[in-house]
Amino acid sequence: MSKHKPTAHYEGPGEFFDTHAHLYDHKFSEAGRTAEDILTAAKTAGVTKVLVPADSVETSKLAEAFAETNDGIYGVDLYYSVGIHPHEAKTWNKDAEEYLSDKIREGCRGKLRAIGEIGLDYYYDLSPRDCKKEVFARQLDMAYEADMPIILHERDATKDTIDIILAQEAKGALRADPGVCHCCSMSAEAASELVKRGFYIGFDGPLTFKNNVKGVKLAQSVPLDRIVIETDSPYLTPEPNRGRRNEPEYVPFVAARLAEILGRSIEDIAKITYDNGCRLYGLG
Repeated sequence: MSKHKPTAHYEGPGEFFDTHAHLYDHKFSEAGRTAEDILTAAKTAGVTKVLVPADSVETSKLAEAFAETNDGIYGVDLYYSVGIHPHEAKTWNKDAEEYLSDKIREGCRGKLRAIGEIGLDYYYDLSPRDCKKEVFARQLDMAYEADMPIILHERDATKDTIDIILAQEAKGALRADPGVCHCCSMSAEAASELVKRGFYIGFDGPLTFKNNVKGVKLAQSVPLDRIVIETDSPYLTPEPNRGRRNEPEYVPFVAARLAEILGRSIEDIAKITYDNGCRLYGLG
């Protein structure tokens, strides 16, 4: 194994579900971190389930390969998603749609558990906005047709994101539990529109950052049965390890901050978010 000495490491009770970690990302291999390294450290920290999300056709294949190859070997159950991120919307074509359709049809009851990341991002315009909207709406249709949850990516595009979801609802093509707003940065008021429609809200490392008043207000507003935790590894590392490469072993620090904000024990938050993650992804 490669050397890896986190500046802080959670040691305590609880079983955790990291519902969003890009474990195939090149930042891990560049640091010499193998699947065994990552997953053994995660298991030591109490993380027993991880969902590996995708953001393009290429990473959909990588997510599948990572999950299928390493599932359960190091004591961690692995799942994955497929989908086209708004940054990659310009790559959408007939081949991409056929790939996703075929993959969803093949794997909708196996390790494939969601369609995502999909959504809108206006912080970076790496694809035309009209293209982003079209690709988002098409993948929402695919999710409804396959009866699968989505992993929603939204950044600086709250109104258009909600408008598209409301349009989906109006035409009767939105699941009762549509999915999760990953790393949600919406206001509490905006996020409530998603929660009303059955969405889960994902909390990540930024919740632990000093003076994140908006995140605290959001956490306080979301019903307990709609909260999940995630790392977005290798990005968004929580305190006290901010500035380092993120890994699933750090997701308990997000749980600990939620526990502090909500006046609950970390054991409560671990169980609540674990059960919510299982329900979100149909894991029984």
